[in-house]
Amino acid sequence: MALKLAYETWGEGSHPLLFLHGFTGNRSSFDHLRPLMSDKVRAISVDLPGHGQTPLPSRTGREGFLETVDALMRVLDEVGVAKANLLGYSQGARFALAAALSRPERFGRLIMESGSPGLHRRQERTERRAKDGELATFIRQKGVDAFVTHWESLPLFVGLRQLPAELQESLRARRQGCTVEGLVGALDCLGLGVQPDYWPELQRQRLPTLLLTGALDDKFTQIARRMAAELPVVWRRTFDECSHAPHLEVPEEYAREVISFLQTPWYESPEFESSVPDKNAAGGHH
Repeated sequence: MALKLAYETWGEGSHPLLFLHGFTGNRSSFDHLRPLMSDKVRAISVDLPGHGQTPLPSRTGREGFLETVDALMRVLDEVGVAKANLLGYSQGARFALAAALSRPERFGRLIMESGSPGLHRRQERTERRAKDGELATFIRQKGVDAFVTHWESLPLFVGLRQLPAELQESLRARRQGCTVEGLVGALDCLGLGVQPDYWPELQRQRLPTLLLTGALDDKFTQIARRMAAELPVVWRRTFDECSHAPHLEVPEEYAREVISFLQTPWYESPEFESSVPDKNAAGGHH
């Protein structure tokens, strides 16, 4: 039986936008953006496998990753959207890129927040799978609450520790709502170690692409810089005083950037084919 992703829709805007959350998130991960974006987008927010109400794929490893990409297309069919824009955060950004590369005719524009095209060397992928295996063992042995405490302490999420208490509490509750089986299974089919290496594919990714990162997240800002050199049509925005999750840390600024990108008129012409407008200043694509 084909994998079915749980999802919900919101917004009355003219731009269909498929939201893909990060590890330990779910389809409510972007709910705080509703007041900022509902009049501009028609959001389709999914639960990725092992999160929320979506089961794990029937296959593990790389096959499970690709099975999930196929399931995204069925969501678009169900909601009657022939072509959507894509916005993915972290783990979700990897899926967004995979979907854009596998079915470019179904998508208009691609937004990747703190995302990666994968690991280029086989040894790196092997090492990452081993690390994910250790994390899975930790989750099995210690449980979700202990894992969430560990996860929230990572330097990657330093910016989230500055969020208002109410937002921090809802974020922690969402993470604690995960299950041991879901998180362990997600590492096995959604993890960076099993994701195909999409670096060599970037030059054929023709969708206008916006890369978003936080200035304090040096690793993913450097990855975005490298991606910008490879993608044919790309804009890049780094948010000051932000770490790995600008959509949570500076939601108003983030929403403005996304909406501006979606609303910017676009047409394809030969002179754009080789251009890489790497705009790092605010409003780079306005």
